Amino acid sequence: MAEEISDIQAYMADTGRRARAASRVLAAAGTNEKNQALEAIADAIDQARETLTAENRKDLEAGAAKGLDAALLDRLELTPARIDSMIEGVRQIAGLPDPIGEIFDMNYRPTGIQVGRMRVPLGVVGIIYESRPNVTADAAALCLKSGNATVLRGGSEAFHSNQAIARAVHQGLEAAGLPADAVQVIGTTDRAVVGEMIAMPEFIDVIIPRGGKGLIERISRGARVPVIKHLDGICHVYIDDQADMQKAFDVALNAKTQRYGTCNTMETLLVHQDAAAEILPRLAAAYGEKGVELRGCEATRKVIDCGEATEEDWRTEYLAPILSIRVVDGLVAAIDHINSYSSQHTDSIITENYTRARQFLRDVDSSSVMVNASTRFADGFEYGLGAEIGISTDKFHARGPVGLEGLTSVKFIVLGDGQVRG
Repeated sequence: MAEEISDIQAYMADTGRRARAASRVLAAAGTNEKNQALEAIADAIDQARETLTAENRKDLEAGAAKGLDAALLDRLELTPARIDSMIEGVRQIAGLPDPIGEIFDMNYRPTGIQVGRMRVPLGVVGIIYESRPNVTADAAALCLKSGNATVLRGGSEAFHSNQAIARAVHQGLEAAGLPADAVQVIGTTDRAVVGEMIAMPEFIDVIIPRGGKGLIERISRGARVPVIKHLDGICHVYIDDQADMQKAFDVALNAKTQRYGTCNTMETLLVHQDAAAEILPRLAAAYGEKGVELRGCEATRKVIDCGEATEEDWRTEYLAPILSIRVVDGLVAAIDHINSYSSQHTDSIITENYTRARQFLRDVDSSSVMVNASTRFADGFEYGLGAEIGISTDKFHARGPVGLEGLTSVKFIVLGDGQVRG
């Protein structure tokens, strides 16, 4: 059962103080210590399978009683395969290079001093998320490897599952001689916790919300702590008239239909007017076979049979088998459309023209910009980051998939030999 806490403000202040103290220990921990903790956490999760399944069942039964739909219940469930994946994810993070302590950009100055930068942890990371309990293990592991303490507030629907995972995490930390307070999972479902978390900059250095647009907007509006976030995934693919049409077909089909409910799924297809007659009928047939509803501009509807796209469609993240299509008169129009309607998440051009590809990469203002590749690749694992805590469409600190390096900051370091400033 969730803990009944009469004074949420005092509870969160105590949580924050313990997290801050633990963050200092983690910042000084060596790579071997952190990796030993991660391996111990993976072992503890493995040994707790029965408990995890039993606690998860409580959440599933409560969710069904509350009327959660099948999709949400599916996200909530910890199947044996998902527990396997959670364990493997923690072990993979243990195998990643440790970013902390990396020294780079060392240069001699005319005075004889050497100036460079060193990668350091952010400190305490607060993460607020919904539904999927595997996020608890992923977030704990990423923050631990990057030397950060973390305060995790999962969705109330996954309370029992998250607490069970937290116990395994604490067991692993203690086995490696690191403080259990390095990872704290909030022990109450009281929503007042979120308001406290986002307003305690003395204890929490950054907030990362993972969930629906409504949750992220609420947190961004009320936060007194910096927030790493993205609100929408309105992603585009532009098919140029100098595209390889087989590549265009493959990418446009994959970007929309490989998965519908992800933030890197294409929501708007842009097509050069001189390529529309060739590629659109073929794509429309393929989308039709997969049950995708098409909404097009006037020029699109002259080429294929589809519904009418409205101004709102260009601004909509469907997260569903719906696609808006616009025919444009060239590259500049495509870039203008993207920079006007994109959520600055991920956008791709399909072309064999090197000059146009370079212009697209330069002029599209998004966190990931691609040439001849599906937007579905915008993912930490696919980028070689090993894992991600989320995706940022902000322009400060981290942008795009946020992996270990995105959970760090840098400080200047200076190496001298007795120099004094004249």
